[in-house]
Amino acid sequence: MSNQELFSNNPLQGVKLEQVVEELVEQYGWELLHAYLQLNCFKNNPDIKSAVKFLRKTQWAQEKVDNFYLYRLKNLPKPDDVQYELPPRDRVIPEDHKPGEPCELSFSDAKRIMEKKETKQRARARKQRSNASNPWGN
Repeated sequence: MSNQELFSNNPLQGVKLEQVVEELVEQYGWELLHAYLQLNCFKNNPDIKSAVKFLRKTQWAQEKVDNFYLYRLKNLPKPDDVQYELPPRDRVIPEDHKPGEPCELSFSDAKRIMEKKETKQRARARKQRSNASNPWGN
């Protein structure tokens, strides 16, 4: 099977980063994108050109935006663990997974998600501190 066949079902295949950002901004707007993704390129004097420039230089941020594009805008089912480990542009989307209508997003949902992430991060930090003070990890 050729690479062309492998990736032919990925909605990101052949789509430029600029187009991804344009579609996201058109659908959700800068403020809502910032609320969900917490990227300053969507908050401080946002424009397509500067956002794309930042995302091209910052791999983790580009992957975050690509994930958002696939699983919020294109509303694809979440990938399995093996595919999730790959960068979004390298994932193979099963033939039966077709893009759907864009997810409806809200600022209250974005806030809830950010609070949940912060709670997990605090718990992880507490666990690391307790493991650091106890060399046996008990």
